[in-house]
Amino acid sequence: MSGTVLRGARERRVRTGGVELCVAELGDPGRPTVVLVHGYPDSKEVWSEVAPRLAERFHVVAYDIRGHGRSTAPRPLRGGFTLEKLTDDFLAVANAVSPNEPVHLVGHDWGSVQAWEFVTVGRTEGRIASFTSMSGPSLDHFGHWINRRLRRPTPRRVGQLLGQGAKSWYVYLLHTPVLPELAWRGPLGMRWPRTLERFENVPRGGDGRYPTSSLPSDAAHGAWLYRDNVRARLRAPRADAYAHVPVQLVTPSGDAFLSERLYDDLELWAPRLTRRTLPAKHWVPRTHPDRITTWITGFVTSVEAGRTEVTAPGRYAERFGGQLVLVTGAGNGIGRATALALAEAGARVVAVDRDEEAAARTAEEARSAGASKAWARAVDVSDAQAMEKLAEEITAEHGVVDLLVNNAGVGLGGSFLRTTPEDWKRVLDVNLWGVIHGCRLFGAHMAERGQGGHIVNVASMAAYQPSRMLPAYSTSKAAVLMLSECLRAELAGQGIGVTAVCPGMVSTGIVSRTRFAGTDAEEEQHRRQRAVRLYGLRNYPPEKVAAAILHAVVRNDAMVPVTPEARGAYMLARWMPGVLRRIARVKSPV
Repeated sequence: MSGTVLRGARERRVRTGGVELCVAELGDPGRPTVVLVHGYPDSKEVWSEVAPRLAERFHVVAYDIRGHGRSTAPRPLRGGFTLEKLTDDFLAVANAVSPNEPVHLVGHDWGSVQAWEFVTVGRTEGRIASFTSMSGPSLDHFGHWINRRLRRPTPRRVGQLLGQGAKSWYVYLLHTPVLPELAWRGPLGMRWPRTLERFENVPRGGDGRYPTSSLPSDAAHGAWLYRDNVRARLRAPRADAYAHVPVQLVTPSGDAFLSERLYDDLELWAPRLTRRTLPAKHWVPRTHPDRITTWITGFVTSVEAGRTEVTAPGRYAERFGGQLVLVTGAGNGIGRATALALAEAGARVVAVDRDEEAAARTAEEARSAGASKAWARAVDVSDAQAMEKLAEEITAEHGVVDLLVNNAGVGLGGSFLRTTPEDWKRVLDVNLWGVIHGCRLFGAHMAERGQGGHIVNVASMAAYQPSRMLPAYSTSKAAVLMLSECLRAELAGQGIGVTAVCPGMVSTGIVSRTRFAGTDAEEEQHRRQRAVRLYGLRNYPPEKVAAAILHAVVRNDAMVPVTPEARGAYMLARWMPGVLRRIARVKSPV
């Protein structure tokens, strides 16, 4: 036997069906038990980033399946890896580590494939409390999926079959006699760590724990997982493969081996289903351990609390549930609406505003709206040192931010010749430097973590529509738009999206606080009142902008003009810029 034991884990041996399984345990055995099942060609060390995080809340168990890592292989290999025997192994582990209570099951890749068997056969009922599935469908469900498309071969369904057939190229190769074993024990085994790093963005284990030295033999033995099960189950899928536990499905949208369409009809087989979508590739336990830990923790906790009757997530819960999001200018307007929309999607929300009471109100409303957790921070985004301190505190206390929304801004009207240097500094400090501080500090943490993320910078239609009365404001927003484009190009290779959102006339508090350069107090108040009336007549709510922001993040859009006038001005800016220039000469009604 070769391989390693998870750092800090307690090891035990479990005998079952002629093999001896290596089982590693972390955390307090008195807490709910979470059993982690690895895939192909991995060993339990694929969980070395997730397991310690989960162990802070749960009793965590990871085991090498038969023939992998420090577990022994069956003799002979042929017929030794059937789903029935793998189920025997799981039950033996569950009985050893949690004899009196059901366990929460988590599977990745082939660990998920076999776990679907565990949660759909009668003999495991009562031993499993919940199941989190990642990158591995039920072979029975897959078989039915294929049959439905063969029976009614519409062009769309044929395309889905061909698409998944192309993604499954490796399955055909693994059925080839001898060649897979020779490849894994030879050049493929040696190059596999570099392959994962290059094509899957999987960081190399600095401590040498993943992949382990047992990889060549693990992969060679694991070929029998496919040979013993795939053809037989796809030809004759079970008709009773219904999950008898709540299921959480985590679908990486960039999975090179499995199509998202495989799970289209999963509610038929798993009626208590919660869906999560992750913009990532196949090996999410290695590339996104924080997100995976958060989702598992939330799901297991909800099951333990008996809240599984509500399993259908909201529109964006698949994308934002469990994410850590930070919104600046969250005390009111677009920032508040965005924070609450993300809270409804189940995100963890940090509401940042210069007004401490306003930030606290938004955080409280976010918790009521559905945020798993919400915090308030009073920070002036134009203050570089304060923003640095905020980034350090948030990262240390709550982890790396997954979504940053730079929304804080101030308005300034008045002609260029009447705008003082002090006016320019105030607008640029908040509208531009506030965005720069947020992108630089939180974006750096995203890049260092290597798990992707997203940055939204709220600009304005003023970024591309010139105005004789908004030179400072328009300049700041145009700079934000170009900054977003440059940053998007720089961070694209690290899986970090950047979106500039450009609303038009939106009913927010910024209008009532806008300053007008070169005016006395009476004239400034008069202009504010006219602006408030004008925006009130327009009556475009900030909630619509928030919805556009969430939609843009899901689509990873580069730039989104939101209101009808913003979209119209953007079209003119692209195709008829001279018209916009003539419009800019018209004196503003405000």
